[in-house]
Amino acid sequence: MRLPSTAHTSRPWRIHEITGDFHLEDVWALPTPGGPDDLPHLVRQIADEGGGETTISSPVYRGLFAIRRKLGRLLGWDKSAAGIGARVPSLRDRLPADLREGPQGPDSRSLPFTSVYQLHDEWAAEAANRTVHAVMHIGWVPDEAGGHRGQMAVLVKPNGLFGVLYMAAIKPFRYLGVYPALFRAMGRKWQADAAARRTG
Repeated sequence: MRLPSTAHTSRPWRIHEITGDFHLEDVWALPTPGGPDDLPHLVRQIADEGGGETTISSPVYRGLFAIRRKLGRLLGWDKSAAGIGARVPSLRDRLPADLREGPQGPDSRSLPFTSVYQLHDEWAAEAANRTVHAVMHIGWVPDEAGGHRGQMAVLVKPNGLFGVLYMAAIKPFRYLGVYPALFRAMGRKWQADAAARRTG
C-alpha cells in the first residue's frame, strides 16, 4: 500500500541527516508483518533476492525489466563510470562518525544497491547510474495490529534534466507493473520464511 510522504518524513530516521538534497519519490507499507526485532530478516531477504524478486512470474514485470536492461546496455546508462564512487560519491562519505563506525549491512546480490548503514530499525542502500542517484530506505515500524512491518521509501537525486524526464517517464510503469508484482512476491517469500523460522 502506498503511504503519504509523512509516513517517512515524520519519523526520526537517521537517513534524513544525509539525504537533504534528495527527493522523496515513494513510500510504501510492505507486506512483512513481524516482531520488533525482525528487520534483519527483511534486510537479508531483500539483499539475497530483491525481496522475493526471483519468484515473480508477472510477464509485465519481467518484460519491463528486460526492456530496461537492454536500453541500459545500448545507451550505456549502467556502466561502472556512472555508478557509486565514480559519477557520484557514496553516501557513506556523508555519514556521521557513529553511523560510519557501526554496521554497514549487506550489499544486494540481486539488485544494483550498495549498503550505506544498518541499524535496529532502518537500513539504507544506494545505487547510481546515468539517470539518478537513488536510495532505498527500509524502516521497521509498528503496524495497526500491534506488531511491526517493513516500510520502504525511495529517495532520488535525478541526474539533470534527463534524469527528471526519465523518472517521470517510468512512473506509471513502476506503479502499475513493478511495485504490485514485487510486493506480492515479497509477501509470499516473507510468509514462507517466517513459517520456516517458526518450525526451524
